[in-house]
Amino acid sequence: MASEPELQQQLTAVEEGVDTSADGTPGWQLTLYVMWIAQLIAMIAFSFVMPFLPFYLRELGVRGDAQVAFWSGVTVSVTGLAMMVAAPIWGSVADRHGRRPMVLRAMFGGAAVMALMGLATSLGQIIVLRLVQGFVTGTVTAATALVSSVTPRSRMGFSMGLIQTSIFSGFAIGPLLGGIAADRFGYRAAFFITGALLFTAGLLVVFGTREHFRRPGPGKQPGRSAMGDVLRTPGFTTMLVVALLLNLSGSVAGPLFPLLVEKIAVARQDVASVTGMMLAISGLVASVSAVGSGRLCDRIGRKQVLVACTGTAGLFCLPQAFVHNLGELFGLRAFLGLSSGGSGPAVNALVGTLVPRERYGGAFGLMCSMSCLGGALGPLVGGTIAAHSDVRVPFVITGAMLILVAGVAFMRVREPHSERPEPRGEARQQQANHVP
Repeated sequence: MASEPELQQQLTAVEEGVDTSADGTPGWQLTLYVMWIAQLIAMIAFSFVMPFLPFYLRELGVRGDAQVAFWSGVTVSVTGLAMMVAAPIWGSVADRHGRRPMVLRAMFGGAAVMALMGLATSLGQIIVLRLVQGFVTGTVTAATALVSSVTPRSRMGFSMGLIQTSIFSGFAIGPLLGGIAADRFGYRAAFFITGALLFTAGLLVVFGTREHFRRPGPGKQPGRSAMGDVLRTPGFTTMLVVALLLNLSGSVAGPLFPLLVEKIAVARQDVASVTGMMLAISGLVASVSAVGSGRLCDRIGRKQVLVACTGTAGLFCLPQAFVHNLGELFGLRAFLGLSSGGSGPAVNALVGTLVPRERYGGAFGLMCSMSCLGGALGPLVGGTIAAHSDVRVPFVITGAMLILVAGVAFMRVREPHSERPEPRGEARQQQANHVP
């Protein structure tokens, strides 16, 4: 175990952007890149089952299209609601015992739960396991907290952008691979593959990452007062509202997108394939955008990137309600992915500059809670609107809400002056001044 001076030297190195530590363990960059691979695998795993989950419920005895649709929605919602409750709790534990153990808990816990789903024999068992999944997983929040805690603040945007690419890419690749695996090996085998993927991701974290965590001393253990300190951090409650609105607006029309494709492509028989292709392309474009936007955050400012990306995403979402051919829709989805890819990295980077490092677990846990709440409410709002009007209307609502979020961010989000990115030439000059 490192001594107190060594720990202080390691923490100072992180702040200054040095990629080595006093005891020779891997630095922040290696941890970042290993976490990128692990999180990519985890996102592929969690989205692996989405294309065939309704069909698996039918195999377990659910009858009738309406019942299959209803219980499919329930199985998705219970996971998000459980995660909303659990995320702040796990975040507080992370601030007390370290962020890396929370990543391992989410990876290995998810591996066990997903494998057990392959052994389920009833709808009730699936719902209970999906509920447990929400309580024990949360790899996105855990990975974000770990990476942000070891990353120099001057590179926070780049790191958050890179992690965001793993999320977008995983959600783009996972459904495609999952559908192929289910068709070839069966639904139950696909769940076992999902568990194996998450177990592999956990092993990568075990052997490829390090965290120089210093446990709070007596009287400084995070608890309710610590969570209150996070909420009282200037500007943090605004970021909670932004996270809620972003995920609410993003999920209003999301589940209805296949129905929009079906409405436009009335004469085609491959609607599912076309929908999957559009979602995959949009996700991959967003993943590329996230890296570039993350770097831009470090150069021109996180708030500016958040406002620009969110507002532009709203402008590309609105016209989707009025298109009449697949070519137009394909182009709009690609530009939507390009513009929306920077919102997540900007939000996470802003939180990383507002909140002290020793409170990252609680802060990102609360952010996850608000994101899950928005993600759970969005489909209910969109489905209700579509049921009483037309499937195109939620896309108008989504676009308007994204523009509203951009306005809220422009007027209310604050970026600490001391954390604003320096001009690139000035930063290089400062680095040069440190050369012996």
